[in-house]
Amino acid sequence: MGHIQTTPPDIIRQGLPVTAANAAVEAGQISLAELDRLAIPRKTLAHRNTLGRLTAEQSDRLDRLLRMIGLAETTFGDARQAAIWLRRPTAALDGEAPLELLDTDVGCRMVENLLGRIAHGIAA
Repeated sequence: MGHIQTTPPDIIRQGLPVTAANAAVEAGQISLAELDRLAIPRKTLAHRNTLGRLTAEQSDRLDRLLRMIGLAETTFGDARQAAIWLRRPTAALDGEAPLELLDTDVGCRMVENLLGRIAHGIAA
């Protein structure tokens, strides 16, 4: 499994460029509706487009979301397979789709733990 890049805290505190959110949508990693629900509301994103940067809190949520998507892509070795897995409810997460848990730190840790078990062949 490859190394997932972590954004330095000072970059998060300064605020990520809005283009980071737009690029994730354009790359197909996340839909606008999912981004709206899990990290940055659309109206806020539109307002931030004029300012150019996200707030520290918005940056933290976006970074966490994109880091977990990246971890799933690394674990499965395929972006399409990761996208399917992230959106499919799983018994290992009490019937929740992994993506739906990525709006909280606790949910991210649950998904990260499950991906670690998958990577080591403990859970599928």
